[in-house]
Amino acid sequence: MQTVVAATSYDAGVRAVSALSARMAYVAMCLTLCWGVLTATGWVHRLTGRQALRGGHIVLATFTLATGLTHGLAFLLLDSGGLGFLQVVLPFVDGGLARHALGIVGLELMIAVAITAGLHRVLETSQWVNFHRFSYVGVWLVAMHSWLGAAANGSVSTLWLGGITLLAPAITLTVLRFLPPEHLARIGLVDTPHVEVDNSPAPEEPAPKPGDPLSATVRTEVKDKIAVSVDHQRCHHYGICGSQAPKVFRLLEDGRLRYAKNPEASQTPLVEAAAHACPMRAIKVNRVKD
Repeated sequence: MQTVVAATSYDAGVRAVSALSARMAYVAMCLTLCWGVLTATGWVHRLTGRQALRGGHIVLATFTLATGLTHGLAFLLLDSGGLGFLQVVLPFVDGGLARHALGIVGLELMIAVAITAGLHRVLETSQWVNFHRFSYVGVWLVAMHSWLGAAANGSVSTLWLGGITLLAPAITLTVLRFLPPEHLARIGLVDTPHVEVDNSPAPEEPAPKPGDPLSATVRTEVKDKIAVSVDHQRCHHYGICGSQAPKVFRLLEDGRLRYAKNPEASQTPLVEAAAHACPMRAIKVNRVKD
């Protein structure tokens, strides 16, 4: 009898640790997403006038992963109703539930994102920027796991107030993160890119001969061209400009940014969109008119 009581108390303690770590992971996860978006976009500086510390995002992400792992591994320690190692690390093993699979895939995806982000300087690759976006998928998988788990355990009422309070800004910032730059500029979250118009007179050219279509074509192509410059002191090589104007900006495998200083006039809208989207405001666009 004493053995049964001891085992029950032990399992209750393990489950309490698992539940507490799950709630801490949920809170830290929402804060990590919010802080990451605010830091990457430069909105912290815009809202507070102070530069955001990327170290804060890293600390929150590390705490999220640590508490998430604690939550999952606690099930290995249960004497009654515990899970095997494969059930913890692989979805749907031995009749695993869908809500468990959501948590497993989401946490492992976030771990993979963290590893690639930590190794990007060592590996000298820019692909981690694109892969880092999968962390949003991981966050929402884990969020669904949390809410489905709360429903199954009858604790939705406890999670509702705190959970929705944290989830609402996370959802809002995720949506804003992927809005086109022109919409962000319209609601005042990004500045209009610094565009200067050079009105200095163009060098005199010989007057085109009447009926010479080539001269007219050349003058039409030159009109409204732009000159692009990047402040490398401010540029953090996020690669967002490359996704907006891939023919003008390209992040090399070694992390350096290569860009066309005098792109074609047809690229002007895309370059201005890249300047809108740059979180560090490192892109300067000069529009040259005849």
